Amino acid sequence: SVWQFPCFKRGFVHRAKPTDFDFLKVIGKGSFGKVVYSSLIHVLHSFFSFFFFDQQKHIMAERNVLLKNVKHPFLVGLHYSFQTTDKLYFVLDFVNGGELFFHLQRERTFPEPRAKFYIAEMASALGYLHSLNIVYRDLKPENILLDYQGHVVLTDFGLCKEGISLAETTTTFCGTPEYLAPEVLRKQPYDNTVDWWCLGSVLYEMLYGLPPFYSRDTHEMYDNILHKALLMRPGASSQAWSILQGLLEKDRTRRLGSADDFNEIKTHSFFSSVNWGDLEQKKIRPPFIPHVSSLCDITNFDPEFTEETVPRSVCFSSDRSIVNASVLEADDAFLGFSYAPPSDDSFL
Repeated sequence: SVWQFPCFKRGFVHRAKPTDFDFLKVIGKGSFGKVVYSSLIHVLHSFFSFFFFDQQKHIMAERNVLLKNVKHPFLVGLHYSFQTTDKLYFVLDFVNGGELFFHLQRERTFPEPRAKFYIAEMASALGYLHSLNIVYRDLKPENILLDYQGHVVLTDFGLCKEGISLAETTTTFCGTPEYLAPEVLRKQPYDNTVDWWCLGSVLYEMLYGLPPFYSRDTHEMYDNILHKALLMRPGASSQAWSILQGLLEKDRTRRLGSADDFNEIKTHSFFSSVNWGDLEQKKIRPPFIPHVSSLCDITNFDPEFTEETVPRSVCFSSDRSIVNASVLEADDAFLGFSYAPPSDDSFL
């Protein structure tokens, strides 16, 4: 389908193409594409622009999950998606407070109240995805961003699995080694409780500086995940240890969240001080405010990326031209990928 978006006069639509955007800075890289800070020409609004070259299943999974996100406060929002003959583009919220991984690396650990705040916002986002029968599957500090106010924003939905309710399972082996749940390693059926294991792993890492069963030797780490008991360590409250034990239960049928999903998580004593309504309305002041000079500040991104020149190939197809709509429709390998929101006044 041809991508269109409302432009500057009511009723006027414009066929999307990369040259409609100013591509300003590279701010990240993945296995199959780049992340570029960009803006829609003549419109004072900033976006992430993601583009990919392969991995059709994962790209369409990400696109479908992004479309299902109806402005949840802790999930990145999709504005547009479009394609040329050789590239796919996502236009997403620009979130510039930095990766949680960036801040955790710099500070080593977080105080428990700060970790609790982040985990509560993550749990809210995961609970929302589960309500849509979506399992996130790849929760890790690199996929958790902070916005300029200090709130959590989950991104990167390429490994999400749709159509998985509490009573359903899948067997696909995927995820990041440090955070893989035992049932995933064993290639056993798993369900949305895999996300609660990952949440426990991230909480443990925020409190202690490393994932719970970490080893530099991947085989040893896998063995630890499967067989090693979670050893109690000093420095955390009894409520924190209780939720860690519940989330990092190796038997998914006994794991916290296995019976009533997010409802079990949010009623745990660890969150007794959290007003979930206020949290989801962003009425709770974040414990840490990122150092951001403006909404366009990119200092919280790795200079390895931001110092790189934006390649001309971002703005052009391999033949240095933009294909016309009829050719694009005929050569639409990613049928149904393109998306534009209903017309609204924000671009008028």
